[in-house]
Amino acid sequence: MLGRAARVLVTALLMFPQIAETIYSPALTDISAQFSVSAPQAAQTLSVYFIGFAVGVLLWGGFSDRYGRRPALLAGLGVYAMGCLMALWAADFSLLLAARIVTAIGAATGSVVTQTVLRDCYSGRQLAGIFSFIGLALAVSPAVGVYIGGGLTAIWGMRGVFSALALLAASLLLGCLRLMPETRPQNRAGEPFLCVLRRMAGDKYIALAAILVAAFNVSLFSYYSLAPFLFARFDLDTLTFGYSGMALAAGSLLGALLNRVLLRQHVPLGRILAIACILHFVGGVAVYVLRESIWFVAPVALVTLAWAMAIPLVLGSALSAYGDCRGTAGAFFGLFYYVLIGAGLLAAGWGQSLGASLLVCAGVSIFAGWRYITVFDRG
Repeated sequence: MLGRAARVLVTALLMFPQIAETIYSPALTDISAQFSVSAPQAAQTLSVYFIGFAVGVLLWGGFSDRYGRRPALLAGLGVYAMGCLMALWAADFSLLLAARIVTAIGAATGSVVTQTVLRDCYSGRQLAGIFSFIGLALAVSPAVGVYIGGGLTAIWGMRGVFSALALLAASLLLGCLRLMPETRPQNRAGEPFLCVLRRMAGDKYIALAAILVAAFNVSLFSYYSLAPFLFARFDLDTLTFGYSGMALAAGSLLGALLNRVLLRQHVPLGRILAIACILHFVGGVAVYVLRESIWFVAPVALVTLAWAMAIPLVLGSALSAYGDCRGTAGAFFGLFYYVLIGAGLLAAGWGQSLGASLLVCAGVSIFAGWRYITVFDRG
């Protein structure tokens, strides 16, 4: 069990990758102008971030099993801050892409290692409840990121964003030094790295979970990747785009609250996931229908509501059979779904159609969710 201060820090660490990504989103138009690149090329900085993130979860997951959760968090945050400094000094677009990969590798520690800390301390329905509670904070973090990023970009451009991110990483690093306990079990040898990979590669449950996490996250981050250029097309500035995050936060917050209510009423987890997948599909269809109007933002809030319902359930249940190697298993699981997210965002960036991206992702979540529920109910 974690103390109150440690739980607050864990929540901040889980919020960190989302804030780090969404605070950057309003700067995409400034990056496009600063480096004289097209919208699809600027959007590459988001897709390569997720590829780097996949490398990071693999690195820090294995590192945390071998050396401990606390050292992995400290090292990852240090790498992230270094990547932000690289981005500040980037003289051309290729160097910016390299810096984004470095920051992504560092930021991954906030996801994979922090989730591993929670799995060390909690399990079962209690773990799903903890993820759901943290989901309340995660629900508002994208809006916080977009709003702050919009203001920073309007005043200082992309360099203001990267400076703020470096300061955020430094603050979290100091917090980990003071408050984060070591939670790695001392009496577990764990399985060899490749044995865990082989075990997970043949696990249908893991594959479906990775597809679900990817489908919901590609929907969410497609908005942050593509919407800045849609707002520019409607002659709206980056600050207005920042305000749009409020509608998305309202949807996410409602989804997280609804999730907690349903969990407390002991509604079967499979039924909650089914509701989330249906809402995801309805929202995707509505965004596609309204794609030529600024009102497309309204149904995106329904997509974020579904995201806030589904993600805690999948993350809380996916690795229940891997208690003997949580860090390594979490690393491979993260690798699987972050590669899928990166590929999905790369396709979305080149397609430049938010409605089509959400529609495809919603269809995938319906298919994968239906298959995942059968495993859920048997487990």
